[in-house]
Amino acid sequence: MKLVFPDGEHDPVPLSAGLHRIGAAPGGAVVLSADGIAALHCEIHVTVTGANVQVPHGGGPVSVNGRPVSDLMALRDGDQIDIGPVAATFVLKESVRDPIAAADTREHKEDVGATRVRAALPRFVLRGVSGALSDKVFPVTGPVVIGRSPECDITVPAEEISRRHAMVNPAGDGLSIEDLGSSNGTYINSRRVQQGFLGPGDELRLDAVRFVLVAPGVEIPRQTAPGAAPSEPVPRLHAATPVRRWVPIMLTAAAVLAIAALALG
Repeated sequence: MKLVFPDGEHDPVPLSAGLHRIGAAPGGAVVLSADGIAALHCEIHVTVTGANVQVPHGGGPVSVNGRPVSDLMALRDGDQIDIGPVAATFVLKESVRDPIAAADTREHKEDVGATRVRAALPRFVLRGVSGALSDKVFPVTGPVVIGRSPECDITVPAEEISRRHAMVNPAGDGLSIEDLGSSNGTYINSRRVQQGFLGPGDELRLDAVRFVLVAPGVEIPRQTAPGAAPSEPVPRLHAATPVRRWVPIMLTAAAVLAIAALALG
């Protein structure tokens, strides 16, 4: 797969598995110098199942086929990606038609009311909740290595993170976690582990870098603080029970009987 720029702002860019940064900052997979391009404008994540475009915190405006991308969106063959003022075409197969012709075909389909079915988002997504990775999301569809090395699937630019710190992999209803011999440890919900299981809503921490596992469509259970006892249900203060209703009557009857006994005595 590759990214093609019909107007010539950049040479075609092959998209291999991993993270591809796009913006004005040097060192990215795609460096664009047009006005309105942010230093890190957007990112394209490529996995074994496909590709997704993401707008990181502080990124610039991005749309796919005219639809604004607010966070993460799956890409399909022939999609037009507007990166600020720069237009690009996502090419999945080498035999794809000319990008301009493909765009014309899309417009024709939209004119006749045809609906394109977009690929579903990954089942599991790691969302960064601290530091430079805050608000970034990383799809997990297969084995993913997290570390400081640029060769990792998720690169964390922090000295406290080992070059190959940990690996995550889909397993059942969550992710299996394996520490790869890191210096500062891998933690699941504040518990250090060599191997473990991360469920939806659980926190994965690599030293001070934290992620939360998100599974679209899965309700995240409410977490209980470590060591805290489960909360008791709050009593409902509605209508009195039948026993409580009889208590005043019984007390009144007892008082009447006591008065009557004194009078007779």
